[in-house]
Amino acid sequence: MHAQIEDLRQRASADIGGVRDAASLEQFRITYLARKGAIALLFEALKSVPASEKPSVGKALNELRQQVQSLYDARREKLSTAGAAKRHIDTSLPPRRRWVGSQHPLTKTLDEIKSIFIAMGFAVADGPEIEDDYHNFGALNFPPDHPARDTQDTFFLGPTTLLRTHTSPVQIRVMESMPPPIRSIMPGRVYRNEAINARSYCMFHQIEGLCVDRGVTFSELKGTLIAFIKQFYGPNLQYRFRPTFFPFTEPSADIYITCFLCRGKGCRVCKQSGWLEILGCGMVDPNVFRAVGYEPEKYTGYAFGMGIERIALLRYGIDDIRLFFENDVRFLEQF
Repeated sequence: MHAQIEDLRQRASADIGGVRDAASLEQFRITYLARKGAIALLFEALKSVPASEKPSVGKALNELRQQVQSLYDARREKLSTAGAAKRHIDTSLPPRRRWVGSQHPLTKTLDEIKSIFIAMGFAVADGPEIEDDYHNFGALNFPPDHPARDTQDTFFLGPTTLLRTHTSPVQIRVMESMPPPIRSIMPGRVYRNEAINARSYCMFHQIEGLCVDRGVTFSELKGTLIAFIKQFYGPNLQYRFRPTFFPFTEPSADIYITCFLCRGKGCRVCKQSGWLEILGCGMVDPNVFRAVGYEPEKYTGYAFGMGIERIALLRYGIDDIRLFFENDVRFLEQF
């Protein structure tokens, strides 16, 4: 039996040298290591070996199986490595296309707006998207029965917790955290419970601005925003301020510019009026100052805000706001 074991060891050692591919390696496994292979047959023959010789013969068989298994594993690893190396240096394969990313149109629009105001001396502030009722409504002079508090407009997470509906709460937090003078912009995501369609979405982006100091006037507000309009939209557009109402500013105004798509002649985008509304603004209401502990007799300030999606829609001539959030490469690679 020992002679048979030694003969099988020598044959296996010789045969493994002839293994050059996966097919011959599999044949080697079947010949020696399979359930009906040569080694398994020797283990079957162990039953007929005298009891006194079984320990030494069994030990020799186990060593044989381990040695042949080691030969098989080493050759399989060698073939696998050789195949990987061969694939790695295969110069006949065509090159893979390298995709070049680009900025999202909303990011491009927001970054350009931020750069203009930063150059004017505005800092950038941020705040939580999950807000409380006080910072989102109460401190901003919204009355308890204001429609904006209703669940049709606001995503409430609890009795006094909600997803912020504008970035104005950041203005409150900035004023609570520091005394005047303040000159800051507040970009970020906001949420409103609106039906999703081509013109509205449940989430969008805003950027607001706040300036508080002694002697701040509406004229300064107009000068700041006119300077922004000329840098962002171009120096040749006309603009106008129209009175409006916001709970947190008094007086308040909407700003319109001549439609830069039709140059004021009237088109589908401006609804044939020749004018586009781009932002709202006003002087900070004294009640807002009282809510944050400022003395309205000592300080004045102005605030403004605009929607990034609306500006991007107009600038790029896009007619569906949902395209911004669908992550469609065919759309995004155009920017």
